[in-house]
This record gives sequence, structure tokens and C-alpha cells, in this order.
Amino acid sequence: MVVSRLPSAALSFKQFLQRQRVLGIYRNMMRTIRQVPDKADRKYLSDWARDEFKRNKNATEQDAIRMMITQANNHLEELQKSLALAKS
Repeated sequence: MVVSRLPSAALSFKQFLQRQRVLGIYRNMMRTIRQVPDKADRKYLSDWARDEFKRNKNATEQDAIRMMITQANNHLEELQKSLALAKS
């Protein structure tokens, strides 16, 4: 009998990579938000991002997760473009 050293709740490799991608988007989002000049806007955006990621942290359906990753990337790009326009 082969005994696995992995806990029963261990992530598959695909899930692990997807989790890393989500965490990377979250970190990039928070770094970008730190560049927002207005303190109230910065707080609003960071609270919004944190709440969105927390609200969806228990999602397990792969298609839904891919859709949320795409939406998060779109929001991040939009925020980065807005900041670039505001600086110029």
C-alpha cells in the first residue's frame, strides 16, 4: 500500500498555479492602488479589492475562476491606464 505524504486537501498542480496567478494579480492590484494620489480614493479602492478577493476566495468552479481572473486583470489594466493618464 502506497501512503501519500500530501494532506487530503492538497491542491493539484493546476490549482496551485491558478492560486499563484490570483495572488499575483492581488499583489499587483494593491501595488497599483498605492500609487493613487488621493488618500480617500486609495482607501476606497483597497477596501473594494480586498472585499472582492475575500468574497470569491472559496470559488471552486474552474470556469468561474478563469472569468474572475480575466475581470481582475481588466480592472487592473483600467486602473493602471487611469493612473498613467492622470500623471501625464
